[in-house]
Amino acid sequence: MGSLAVETEDVSSDMYLSLGLKETDKGVGVPRVLSLLSSLLERLVQRNETLLEANHLKDVVTVFHGLRAPSLSVRKYIDRIFKYSGCSPSCFVVAQIYVDRFIQHTEIKLTSLNVHRLLITSIMLAAKFVDDAFYNNAYYAKVGGVSTSELNRLEMSFLFGVDFRLQVSVDTFGRYCRLLEKEAAETLQIERPMQACRIKESWSNKDDPACASTIAR
Repeated sequence: MGSLAVETEDVSSDMYLSLGLKETDKGVGVPRVLSLLSSLLERLVQRNETLLEANHLKDVVTVFHGLRAPSLSVRKYIDRIFKYSGCSPSCFVVAQIYVDRFIQHTEIKLTSLNVHRLLITSIMLAAKFVDDAFYNNAYYAKVGGVSTSELNRLEMSFLFGVDFRLQVSVDTFGRYCRLLEKEAAETLQIERPMQACRIKESWSNKDDPACASTIAR
C-alpha cells in the first residue's frame, strides 16, 4: 500500500501542513505531529496512573509491560524512532489509531510501563502497512531498544489485540488529525497561564496567589 500522504489531502490542507505530514516536508525539521502525539500520550499516561493509584487498582499485565518505566521520555522515544526508522510522519497518526484499537479491544490502561513497547510495535506496523519501503523487525528492535525476538512477540500479540484490523479510512485518519490539533489548543491553554506566572515572578519576588492556584490545577 502507498503512503497516506496522497489519500489524506482531502482532510484539510492547512491542518495537514500544520502537522507536518506532507512527504515533501520530510527531512526538514521535526514534524509537529511528533510533539503533539507525545503530549497526548503523556497526558493519558499521567491520567491513567493517577486513576489506578487513587482507586488502588492494578492494570492488566501484558507482554508490553516492563518491570520499570524506561528512563527515556515518550517525547524523546518518539523522536528517536522518527530519526532512525525513516518512516513517514503519517505513520505516527496511524500508530495512534492502532494503539487506541488495541486498548479498546484489550481494555488495558496506557501507562509508563507499557507505552514505549506499544509505540515501537504500532509504529513498525504502521510503516509496514502505510509506507512503500520499511526496515525489518531486527532493525526496528534496535531502534526501539528491545530484542528482535521480543519485538516479534510484541508484533504478534498486537496484531491479535487489534484483530488484525490495520486498514485506516481517510475519515478516521482525519478525525485523529483533528484530535491532535485539539491537543495543541489544550496545551496552549495550559502553557499561557504558566508563562504569565513566570513573567510576574520576574517582576516581583513576592508570592502571587493567582499564579499558585493556576499551576496547582
